[in-house]
Amino acid sequence: MRPLDEAETTAVFEKLFKFTGNNLKNVVENPSHEGPDPNPGRYCFRLHKNKIYYVSESLVKRATNVARDNLVSLGICIGKFTHTSKFHLTIQALSLVAANARHKVWLKPTSEMSFLYGNHVLKGGLGRITDSIVPGDGVVVFSMSDVPLGFGVAAKSTQDCRKLDPNGIVVLHQADIGEYLRMEDEL
Repeated sequence: MRPLDEAETTAVFEKLFKFTGNNLKNVVENPSHEGPDPNPGRYCFRLHKNKIYYVSESLVKRATNVARDNLVSLGICIGKFTHTSKFHLTIQALSLVAANARHKVWLKPTSEMSFLYGNHVLKGGLGRITDSIVPGDGVVVFSMSDVPLGFGVAAKSTQDCRKLDPNGIVVLHQADIGEYLRMEDEL
């Protein structure tokens, strides 16, 4: 487990910024109240076996007692680097991204299962959408009862969604909480 280098930090922050916008500051400066220290520490990003972890500094200090080969996971695994050095967010990052999301989409109860099976969000299943979404923006998908279901990339702007036919794709699927069951061995 090691700190991220400059290129890795840039890749992680660019991806997180796509979903959180200016709220990325809240992610980086989030105080940690874990551990025996009376003063709150901070959360940091660490790389271990091509996976990026969001973990408190006090937990990182205590993890130095564990050999690298024996360390399986630490903190929240928010994503991983591919063999071509591209960063992909995983579904474990949903709690972090949903709390600081800039753009949100709410699904009707009838289309929640379709999204959880890995399908894109269609205009017919859209319950609400935040304003000022531009195609390519990161979007967090919620149920109508504000339960985060996953995230994706906006295919259409908010204004285009109003004119779109019911079978038009609004959000391109990237990850959903159904992956905990579908990809159980890989997570």
